[in-house]
Amino acid sequence: MTDFAPVRCTHDGVALEGRIYSPGGAGPAPAVMLFPGGAGPGKTFYEYAKALTDLGYLAITVDMYGAEADLSTPENAGAHFIALLEAPERLRARCLVWLDAVRALPAVDPARIAALGYCFGGKCVLELARSGADLAFVTSFHGLLDTHAPAQAGAVKAEIAVWAAGRDPFVPRAQLDDLRGELDAAGAKYQLTVFSDAQHSFTDPDHEGIMEGIAFDPMASAVAWAGTLALLDGKIGRGAPGIVT
Repeated sequence: MTDFAPVRCTHDGVALEGRIYSPGGAGPAPAVMLFPGGAGPGKTFYEYAKALTDLGYLAITVDMYGAEADLSTPENAGAHFIALLEAPERLRARCLVWLDAVRALPAVDPARIAALGYCFGGKCVLELARSGADLAFVTSFHGLLDTHAPAQAGAVKAEIAVWAAGRDPFVPRAQLDDLRGELDAAGAKYQLTVFSDAQHSFTDPDHEGIMEGIAFDPMASAVAWAGTLALLDGKIGRGAPGIVT
């Protein structure tokens, strides 16, 4: 099992604390930031981080709520989630603070940074891309797609991958169409894949059956992960494309 160390930064008076998983060896290494869903990080989320280190990436799990945030119940986590959704400029700024903190880590190759996000985290990584942040690649897994500030023409530097669910009750089909139109107008390089029969949180068995519209889908999860690994390998140059289980 890969060991981790804390990684800290501060935004808007809130002390944030994530984890850094190191593959070992000589650095600096390509880095992948991981943004969790609205309920916060769970077992499967950390397993994805560890799987990336096995491929030679430095994996950094991001804390969007604060080191002291109480995520012990869905209601408590939901309050933090809603607070950031209702302050979209703050949300985007916090994502950028994390990117700056990761880029400043001595073990990180600042020219080879990518970001992956799940559910709420998918929204976070898209906000990074929309902002024009200087990173190589972002991917959103069953992420929230709406935004307060669409990408501007020529501003998007990161290549974007979106893996979406056709039966996701939290992402209406109109949002998929809006995102495609937004990224086309911005001249962004992207791919958008819709698994027509998948539901929200299809990559995460931890949330299986907690409410209607949420279900783990092993095939959609495996395809999205394999595609993401191939894109990571092509964009930041470490690891081999393939399915991690």
